[in-house]
Amino acid sequence: MPIPDLPGELISRHSEQEQWLKMHVARMCGLDHERFPGSQPVSFGVRDLEKLENQDYWVCEKSDGVRVLFLVVTDMGEQSIFIIDRHNTYRQLSGLFFPHHENPVHPLRNTLVDGELVIDVDPRTKHEQMRFLAFDCLVIDDQPVMKRSLDKRYGRLNEWFYKPYAKMIRDHPHMAGSQPFSITVKEISLSYHVEKVFNVDIPALQHGNDGLIYTCVSTPYTPGTDTNILKWKPPSENSIDFKLVLRFPPSRFNPHEPDWHAKPLFLLYVWCGDSKYEQYDDLYVDDNEWEELKRSGEQIDDRIVEVHWDSVISRWRMMRFRDDKPNGNHRSVVDNIIQSIADGVEKESLLERCNAIRSAWKARHGQPQTSHGRPPPPPHQSTIMRPPPLPSAKGQPPSSYPSPSAEYRYGPLAQSPWSRVSGPPVVAGMKR
Repeated sequence: MPIPDLPGELISRHSEQEQWLKMHVARMCGLDHERFPGSQPVSFGVRDLEKLENQDYWVCEKSDGVRVLFLVVTDMGEQSIFIIDRHNTYRQLSGLFFPHHENPVHPLRNTLVDGELVIDVDPRTKHEQMRFLAFDCLVIDDQPVMKRSLDKRYGRLNEWFYKPYAKMIRDHPHMAGSQPFSITVKEISLSYHVEKVFNVDIPALQHGNDGLIYTCVSTPYTPGTDTNILKWKPPSENSIDFKLVLRFPPSRFNPHEPDWHAKPLFLLYVWCGDSKYEQYDDLYVDDNEWEELKRSGEQIDDRIVEVHWDSVISRWRMMRFRDDKPNGNHRSVVDNIIQSIADGVEKESLLERCNAIRSAWKARHGQPQTSHGRPPPPPHQSTIMRPPPLPSAKGQPPSSYPSPSAEYRYGPLAQSPWSRVSGPPVVAGMKR
């Protein structure tokens, strides 16, 4: 499925307008910094099954799109709309208006909504449509709600943000033509209804899916890494973002010069904070993939790349470039993801745990212990073929997938003459 290019007019970096917007968002959220205020999930592991039993969680499918925050700025009755990406860059949108929930003649006041931009592809016509899927909010109509529980935030998102807007579009359908994308609120289910998410929600999607997201109901919205938001994928599909660095072998004609026409080493560098990277491992790229990369004419070196662990060959394999991310995953996050690959939870294990999660949920809320009837909803794929279990490290349970070896990690390396940094930017017409 395609991933959308971000719409809107880019606000110049380091401009007065950008600085004002960042300060404005920080004041709205009550933050003492001007960094990207969105929350980030942690990878799901076996230990988190107990969390689902002991606390109330909601679950939804994890869309394969571009994460953005949706900002409504209202000043002196004038409303401006922006989106903020994970680079903390701002783009201004035109053609949008959000009415107030009490009086639609008036504009919705300052609001910050969390969501994702996706491209929906009609399976029959193949028509593509960009859509914003809202799933949480930080500020709504000048009221900070980050400290409130998820059910309260989700309720405000529906009642104050989405419903007045949707009614306006229904009453004035000609306005839909000016919208840069359609807007909806992502459907969320109780954690023990994950079978419905697998069997109903995900098959009905017209955009890509990247697993599940579990969010704790009782905890506040937390900028940065939030251990109460769990990102689930099958162990074989967990991915990591590294910086890709190409190193070319020496020329057979001059051993002191790189051979820019040879197939290079594909090194994966892990982000250590600020602008520091350390070599972590290497990426396996077969000859056909290398030829396709060269034919693309794109820059390959010094880009963020998403990779997954191929258990058949015990090597990292490339999935795609992630130009929407300013850095790769931090090394602490990489360690957590590696652990989640080794300690991952299969789809079948999630489904098997649903009865226990349902019983624990109902016991907390004093509800009858019955599986009949549909519980009250929030305010509003295929079977994975697994290889036989393989032995794990001493003292650890068997794992269906061998975990990536940590022995490939290295310390900081000096700049090398074999990297793109010291070489020509274009070789044989190919950007590196």
